[in-house]
Amino acid sequence: MGNSKYLDSLSNEEYKGLCKKLWEIQNHKCFICENEIDIDLHKVNIDHIKPLANKGKDDESNFAVTHEHCNKSKQDADLEVAKRILKLENIINLAENNNETASLKHILQFYEGSKFNFKYKIEDDLLIYSFDEIGLTTLQKSKIYIDTLSGEKTAFIEVPIEYLFHDDDLNPRGLNSSVNLLIKEFYKPNPQLQISLARIDDNKIKIFDGQHKSVAQIMLGVRKIIVRLFIDSNFDRLMTTNLNAGKQLKQIAFDKSIVRQLHNSLYSSIIQRYREENGLSSDDLSFSEQKLVDYFKGEKSNVKLYIINSQKNAITITNENKLQSFINFEGRSSELPLSYSTFEKTFLSRFVNAKTILKTPLDFKADEGLNPRILEKEQAIRLCNIIAEELLIDKYDDNIGTFRIENSIVAGKGDIIPDKHLIAYRLFKEEIMYNWLKYVELLINYHFAYAGVMYNRENLLQQKFSEALWENIRTFIVNLANMPIWRDRSMSATVFGGKNNYEFWNTVFTTGKTPDGTPVLVKPININEMINRY
Repeated sequence: MGNSKYLDSLSNEEYKGLCKKLWEIQNHKCFICENEIDIDLHKVNIDHIKPLANKGKDDESNFAVTHEHCNKSKQDADLEVAKRILKLENIINLAENNNETASLKHILQFYEGSKFNFKYKIEDDLLIYSFDEIGLTTLQKSKIYIDTLSGEKTAFIEVPIEYLFHDDDLNPRGLNSSVNLLIKEFYKPNPQLQISLARIDDNKIKIFDGQHKSVAQIMLGVRKIIVRLFIDSNFDRLMTTNLNAGKQLKQIAFDKSIVRQLHNSLYSSIIQRYREENGLSSDDLSFSEQKLVDYFKGEKSNVKLYIINSQKNAITITNENKLQSFINFEGRSSELPLSYSTFEKTFLSRFVNAKTILKTPLDFKADEGLNPRILEKEQAIRLCNIIAEELLIDKYDDNIGTFRIENSIVAGKGDIIPDKHLIAYRLFKEEIMYNWLKYVELLINYHFAYAGVMYNRENLLQQKFSEALWENIRTFIVNLANMPIWRDRSMSATVFGGKNNYEFWNTVFTTGKTPDGTPVLVKPININEMINRY
């Protein structure tokens, strides 16, 4: 019973009696997970709600009964905090089960937020509003402040969660583990030092900065969030400022995948502005990427970057991409085989040309299924799916993951690592993946060259592949995985023992030997042989 003098003083019968008393007070539910406890079938614990180390009392008023499993796996010594963190994890899991990245949106929806539009008017320097849909009919007034340099108008208001939404355009980021730390910090209770930022868009109050702080507050029972509200804001300026804060000023942790999503939003905004300023309809696609670059030249010098990153984002985040679920978008992971950085450096950089801006209209040959950007996206996703199907799905085990795989084999513990998992792990190491994808690219080039048709080597995926070519690509990947090197455990201490660079594996694939002459492959990789069964 640990550090509780009170519990230690109880006889077995008294302990069981206290357990039953707490069980009845808690309506037969575990204090942490809030699921049912069967006192006859479940192993249970009695624990302090507030730890003694945090000045919690050592008496019945500070005890709760929990599943033994929940108590052992709790993420904080304080049971109240542990309960909130577990509740958050459950909400995140629900989102992920629906193939969605959990964000403030899901927390608000779970707690019945994001219901109502914001009704307001401006008189002189005052923002006047009410929240009458939830019974708060009193008119409220907040002073409007004008930023001296940007001219942006803002007000500071307290908003019920029923009127709050997550801003998916300005902040596409998902939740990360920092929320747990914020829950613990705010529970102490320590104040929130930086206020959340929101804007009015489509008559909704959308939070675009401080979503993690807002989530932590809501998980701790807060139902009104204080925000700095931007009024009649300039979307492009807010987007650029938010992006610069993460990418250049390093005020926010923006990784490449988030930058891609923000650039996608900026590109959409640029298209809409071009239409408005040129008197075009809201669905007109008769202009080209080059026309946009020329039109906004000087004012928006990053248009070219936005176009390419929008395409990379479209390829990556769609649920149609089966490779997506194997990519960690927050850096490196000991569970998933691919970081977004590796996917960017190996796949996206190879198959989406960062230099090519199209001169054909955005809707060019769309009805025929031959629009170059649409083809590029669809064929990139199909290629990702072949890779996922042949190398990862039902082969790679998240429970085994990537942590110290080669070290475990060297230490004689490799029997717990199936061959298929080991093959997948090795093939998705960045320096290896970079090189075998070169052969996929080469295979595509050979196909077009042998077919005797004109093709663009710089933008291979913008030209329609035949089914024969798709079959050759799949065969190559299958035969690549069947090469003995990927399941050879004797190489864990040598070839796979450390991080070798791109050139190392280029030498291995082209010569069959390491740079120091050690034989590794039976023979160099040959495209023609690899599209026949190995």
